[in-house]
Amino acid sequence: MKTIGLLGGMSAASTQTYYRRLCDLTREAMGGLHSPDLIIRSLDFAPIAAAQAAGDWEALAQRLNAEARLLEQAGAQVIVLATNTMHKLAAQMMQGVSVPLIHIAEATAQAIASAGLHRPGLMATAFTMEQGFYTDALRAAGLAPVLPAAPDRADIHRIIYDELCKDVVTPPSRLLFEEIARRLEQAGADSLVLGCTEVGMLLNAQNVPVPVFDTVEIHCQAAIRTALGT
Repeated sequence: MKTIGLLGGMSAASTQTYYRRLCDLTREAMGGLHSPDLIIRSLDFAPIAAAQAAGDWEALAQRLNAEARLLEQAGAQVIVLATNTMHKLAAQMMQGVSVPLIHIAEATAQAIASAGLHRPGLMATAFTMEQGFYTDALRAAGLAPVLPAAPDRADIHRIIYDELCKDVVTPPSRLLFEEIARRLEQAGADSLVLGCTEVGMLLNAQNVPVPVFDTVEIHCQAAIRTALGT
């Protein structure tokens, strides 16, 4: 089994989900008392979120690159970045790093295309929905992403940062996310990407009217396949 370097803390709620799922998948694949060989680096999200809001992506790129180098030096043989938004900086993060990064958007795009679907709705942070780095990866796989309307994008972003990243889950926010998912279906989406690693706290296959692609699940499966060489 290869050692997975997990760079998380963006947010802590997301990283907890990653750890649990990586453990579950390893046990399912190998049985017995097996668990993944992990090196976890969890960052303080508050200054990162502040830099995101300020648009200081250069400082964030330098920080992620330093952390990726540390994971490699610690023995990581593959790196997993436990956040969708920060994949905006994936190329800068991996400069000078020789071990591979499992890219969350590329893995998600492959899963959607393999399912024979073409128009995924995307619910994520405003950065992920609006800045192109994520939707470009979907389009490169032949997909045509469908985005929420501007007011819905603002509500999704607010709930992610003000509630979900703080482990706060409320019925009104769940209801609003369900309504946005329905509006995306009405706009022509044939599937839904939970494009922020916290969105799965509110949405799943049971309360969304189209097939759901949970990026945490897809990312963890890809990581374990790589770690096990399957």
